[in-house]
This record gives sequence, C-alpha cells and structure tokens, in this order.
Amino acid sequence: MSIIEKAAGKLGMGGAHAAPREGEGHNGAHDASLIESALNKQRVGQAAPAEPVGPVGPVDKVPDTRAMEGESQMQSINLARLHRMGVVAPDAEKSQIAEEFRIIKRPLIANAFGQGAARVKNGNLIMVTSSLPGEGKSFCAINLAISMAMEMDRTVLLVDADVAKPRVPEYLGIHADKGLLDVLQDKDLKLSDVLIRTDIAKLTVLPAGRTYKRATELLASAAMTRLVEDIGNRYPDRIILFDSPPLLATSESSVLATHMGQIVMVVEAEKTSQEAVREALGHIQSCEVVGMLLNKTTPTPGADYYYGYYGSYGK
Repeated sequence: MSIIEKAAGKLGMGGAHAAPREGEGHNGAHDASLIESALNKQRVGQAAPAEPVGPVGPVDKVPDTRAMEGESQMQSINLARLHRMGVVAPDAEKSQIAEEFRIIKRPLIANAFGQGAARVKNGNLIMVTSSLPGEGKSFCAINLAISMAMEMDRTVLLVDADVAKPRVPEYLGIHADKGLLDVLQDKDLKLSDVLIRTDIAKLTVLPAGRTYKRATELLASAAMTRLVEDIGNRYPDRIILFDSPPLLATSESSVLATHMGQIVMVVEAEKTSQEAVREALGHIQSCEVVGMLLNKTTPTPGADYYYGYYGSYGK
C-alpha cells in the first residue's frame, strides 16, 4: 500500500472541534482545528505545557524584527476580530485552540531547526494547503503563524500565496495593496516595500499582491526561486508559512510545493473524500515531509480537551 493510500485511509475517524469555514465568523464555540499533528513520524501523546506568550506592543520594541524587515510598513492586527473568529490571539487567556496549535507546531519547529531530530532540508519553509476550497487552510495557517510567533526565539513570516483568492489580510484586518506577485513581476520593487510588520511581536506578513494572469508562471520563475531561497536563508531563526491555494483548484500550489521542506495538508472531517485526498497528495510528492490536519471535527460530549492522533507520513 502506498503512502498516499495509507494517509487517505485514515480520514474516516473523528477528531476535535469544528473550525469555521473560510469566510465565516466565530459561532461562539471553540473553533479548534485538530490534526494528525506529528510530522515526520513523530507522535504526540498529550498536550504540551503552557508556554510564555510573547509581548504584544509596538514593533519598535522588537529590534530583531525591525532589523529583519528594514523599512517595511507597520499595521495593527484586529485582535477583536481574531477573538470573534476563535483564532489564537496573543493576548487571550489559555484556550483549547491555543493548546492544540501548540501541539501542532512542535514537530514543525523541531523539523525546521533540528531540535531532537535531524533537521529537514528547507524545513523552515512550510506550506499549508488543502485538497479543495473551504476546508479551513487559511484559518489553520493564521493560527499556526500566531502560535509560532509566540515562541521566544523565533520570528515568523506569513506569506499569502493563495494568489487567486487571498484571505490573510481580511482575516487579520490589515490593508494590503502590493505583495508577492508584484515583487516577482517588478524588478524595481523591493521586498521591504510590500512586507507588513504587525503589532503581534515577531509576526510579519507578505500579502499576495495584485492579480496577474500568469501567476503560475511567476511562481515557477527563477525570480520566485531566488526569493524563496533569500527569505528562507537570510535569518536563521525565521519560520516562513505559506498559505497556499487548494491543490485541486489551481496549479499554483503544486509549483509552490517544489520549494517547501514541510507541508501541512488540511482535510475537512466527514466531508473531503478519500479520492480527493489521494489525488491531492499526488501533487505534492516532491516534498519529503507531509502532515495531515483533520479540521472541522465534531466535539466529544463532556470532554474539555480531545487530542487525536491518526498518523503522519514522511518520505
């Protein structure tokens, strides 16, 4: 049985709490997305202990971030909107979703920086994707980014690479004009011109930018290769998360996957078919480490926390 068949065969199981569909607001319950969380065959048995939360305040109090992004613009995240959506928020009390994403991020960070295991090549380049639209990939990418930005010794760059339907600025409540595609298309445009530093310490956003008809070719260009290598290697403490288009909806995500060291594939519980998952996984076989995140699961009655482990598959 192939890796793809083994992975797809796990999807009939239940999981945790339901996250909102992309574009929907918080419904009052915990919007947790629980996963097959350990990547590269690392099993998670229980919740990680609570971790210190990084400061939320003016970016000029975080000199490493300011130096990292040069003269890029700064905008404030709409924290009230994050609360309403059930997203991990750095100023919130301990919550179920925060604990779940602490578990999710641990093996990703370990793979990226060789903590307790062999370092994965390009492991700090992490793509979050799904088979089909509406499975919650942007919701999960933003939660991962904010949770990782709470680390004491890491900085995070969240790249909105869903160039056809970018959602990150809408979720975060920030304004974005130019971005990734503009930098790839315009040789005179610097990366620092389009980066958005946020008032969540250590979190910077690279918007998708304006729409171009030849977006796939831009993402497959030598300019994209150079850009990914630059942002991946320039700062040794940096994690780069790419919110990618769905694998079966566009061709951009398959091209983007060739640059990645790790991929988190979001699967909507009790909806996404095994056939869709098998087909989608076939598009990302170039990546050595692929983990599956089971999203929008049904809460277990009477359970405050429910952490499921359904396996993970690396090559």
